[in-house]
Amino acid sequence: MDKQLNRYIDPLTDFGFKHLFGSEPDKEIMIEFLNALFEGEKHIVDLIYSPTEHAGVDGEEKKVFFDLTCTGKDGEKFIIEMQRTPQTYFKDRCIFYMSRLISGQITKGIKDYSQLKGVFLIGILEFPFNDNNSHHMRNISLMDRNNGEVFYRDMGYKFLVLPNFDKKEHELESDLDRWFFLLKNLSTLEKIPDYLDKRIFQKLFKIAEVSKLTKEQREIYESNLKAKEDYYNSISYAAELAAKAAAEAATEAATEKARKERENRDKEIVANAKKLGMSNESIVQLTGLPLEEIEKI
Repeated sequence: MDKQLNRYIDPLTDFGFKHLFGSEPDKEIMIEFLNALFEGEKHIVDLIYSPTEHAGVDGEEKKVFFDLTCTGKDGEKFIIEMQRTPQTYFKDRCIFYMSRLISGQITKGIKDYSQLKGVFLIGILEFPFNDNNSHHMRNISLMDRNNGEVFYRDMGYKFLVLPNFDKKEHELESDLDRWFFLLKNLSTLEKIPDYLDKRIFQKLFKIAEVSKLTKEQREIYESNLKAKEDYYNSISYAAELAAKAAAEAATEAATEKARKERENRDKEIVANAKKLGMSNESIVQLTGLPLEEIEKI
């Protein structure tokens, strides 16, 4: 890329997110992130990174690929997915991912369901759900709709809806707020802000410095940035074309409507003139319409 890169990498690129959150030596970043998301509901003290490819039990089932997967010390699984744009079946895919990791825990012929471990999917979304919900943190779980009690605590979804997070620096109250702010703004910052002075954030900023990337890492990161920029440019161009087409269609419809109104008005004038006994030649002089059209009315 020819243009100057910012000081810190963009965590919303594939490379950026995995570089910051997917490194085994720096797994405490992911641990702190998850603990902020669960806000005391669950406390993660350690984890290991799991394969991102997950095959079916019998080899015939469809393989699934996760952005990041990690396993807590008690065997619970955390799927972390980044989603840049809305998809028609995004929610269905999340259900499928969750189901695959749950069913995969029970091998064929074994029915000991007491051994099931928790599975949680964390989605980092660069788009809002199309459901008129303005919350930036969505916690989804199996729940009794009559009394609001959680039916099963070892399965759930947490969606970080980044476009809905609009807090300013002085409004950040919790570590979760700080993680949201960091995900949205890291690549635009020039230094570590005072409100992100916690040790874990200092470590993340240190890892995020573009100047500390190897040549190979920088090339991958630049490729990611270009792909992201090209994508948003294509979306912007498509939106521009759609707006232009809509404007042209609206203009064409308005023109056609005006033509029909004028035609109906001319017919009415001609009909009234004929009722008054005017000749066709006189009506031509009155309206300016061709004689052929007047004779048809």
